[in-house]
Amino acid sequence: MHVKPPVFRTLEADEPEITEISSLCFSCGETGMTKLLLTKIPFYKEIILMSFECEACGCKNNEVQSGDRMQEKGTIIKCTISTTKDLSRQVIKSDYATVKIPEIEFEIPPAKRGEITNVEGIISRSIIGLLQDQPERKLLDLESAEKIEAFIQVLIELKDLKKPFTIVIDDPSGNSYVENVNAPLVDPALTTNHYQRNKEQDHLVGIFEDELKEIAEEDETEVAGEAETLADEVLTFGTNCPSCNAPCETNMKVTVIPYFKEVIIMATCCDVCGARTNEVKSGAGIAEKGVRISLRITDPIDMSRDILKSETCSLSIPDLDFEVGAGTLGGKFTTLEGLLTSMKEQLTGSNPLVSGDSVTSTVKERMDVFNSKLDDIITGKTLGTVIILNDPAGNSYLQNVYAPDLDPEMEIVHYERTYEDNEELGINDMRLENYEEEVDE
Repeated sequence: MHVKPPVFRTLEADEPEITEISSLCFSCGETGMTKLLLTKIPFYKEIILMSFECEACGCKNNEVQSGDRMQEKGTIIKCTISTTKDLSRQVIKSDYATVKIPEIEFEIPPAKRGEITNVEGIISRSIIGLLQDQPERKLLDLESAEKIEAFIQVLIELKDLKKPFTIVIDDPSGNSYVENVNAPLVDPALTTNHYQRNKEQDHLVGIFEDELKEIAEEDETEVAGEAETLADEVLTFGTNCPSCNAPCETNMKVTVIPYFKEVIIMATCCDVCGARTNEVKSGAGIAEKGVRISLRITDPIDMSRDILKSETCSLSIPDLDFEVGAGTLGGKFTTLEGLLTSMKEQLTGSNPLVSGDSVTSTVKERMDVFNSKLDDIITGKTLGTVIILNDPAGNSYLQNVYAPDLDPEMEIVHYERTYEDNEELGINDMRLENYEEEVDE
């Protein structure tokens, strides 16, 4: 069986695979040559190296673009900066990220290229950028130059921590990060929220939903007669491996979980790197109330309980002062042991700020201690630990091994969602009555 190589390959000493494309030279109008190299930086992301050269006029240009896949949701990261340690927080800012400091009404629009820096570096670069043309401004427009000079002093005071301030990173692509200095514990100064992109943000990151819907509607008319048999079939469609980005296939099946509801299970297996992933989405929409499930581990066999964690569900372990936000692991249908193992792998393997050669010894030591405690829970050496699932959409499930009787070690609470919960789910913007009249108008 022939296995297709990954799209983004690790840069090695062997001769890399380079794609050459004839391109128009914007300098002289003749035809030049663009060379593309798709590679990836370990513990960071995929990148596209581009080199253009025109033999007619000698024009040359080199550029680096991100090859990151877009996340399903955008990200807003808020961090309170009050100490010198906060100024040293590492920041990964994607090409689409906007940086704001609300206290001084300062905003840095998306740049052409992403960067790895820290909070102090963002402020320092802003100061350098504002100082760049100050001599010319003082000659041409003294009033504007004085205002900019005053604002530069404000930025310098921020860098000197004259008073605490907040830095906000809004990234529609979802590929920006700010270091958690307490990793793997919860950082009280750092909050991360995910949101659904609007149409303008989709276009910004290169997603054109309306066009895709038109194609989907055409396909639906062709397979309308087959809809009744889909529930009994396993559907297969092409995709890319989430680990190495090589072409692979995803299998999808609609099934019903006993004592719960209908769900859609999607499983992907990559023949190139061997990575296997599964994702679960609810087939029943958003429930009327949110659900909070608490389980106390009293026996190693509890690790074999089936669990359905939806993409809107957060997980916390109070004994470890640890919390995983909604959307971090996506939707999963697995066992409790499998979920905790996946959480550990993602925390230590895919986060560029807690893995790799650049991690400080302090963070590495904390991660080793945390992983040791988590391993003790997974293997059953530590009992009595409480695990909490909180799903505002009400689409998560944990197996009751005493069903249909109540489970003495498990507590299930259904609660009314707050305005913030509904905002996160996009319910506040939904109009369920008289919406046809608004369309007609």
